[in-house]
Amino acid sequence: MFLLIVNYSLMNGQEKALTSITVEINNASNDEGKIIFGLYTQETFMKAPPVKSAESSIKDGKVVVVFEDVTPGSYSILCYHDANGNQQMDFEPNGMPKEKYGSSNNRMAMGPPSWEETKFEVGSDPIKIEIRL
Repeated sequence: MFLLIVNYSLMNGQEKALTSITVEINNASNDEGKIIFGLYTQETFMKAPPVKSAESSIKDGKVVVVFEDVTPGSYSILCYHDANGNQQMDFEPNGMPKEKYGSSNNRMAMGPPSWEETKFEVGSDPIKIEIRL
């Protein structure tokens, strides 16, 4: 019986630790296609599929998505405007992106974004992030 109570208490505590991340984009250049988002940990950043993903159609250049049930920790968000609907980021032959993209902390340096530039901390409270493409 004691183990059941301890197990229930641990499970209850874990549920309360989860939170949400709301992400807004307000500057999409047009409403064609969708914006595709990935939520990454340091282990998955630019190496593996995101730990969570989301996508949304665009209305008047604006998009809002919510990542639910996020465990507190360090994360990064990368997103891109999939204007042609092929579910992948398109590049020019020279490696430059054909489609607009953005990242958490809105770092726009030459070359791909880095973990250090885009990471942010998630605690137990819901957070809201705005990303510019």
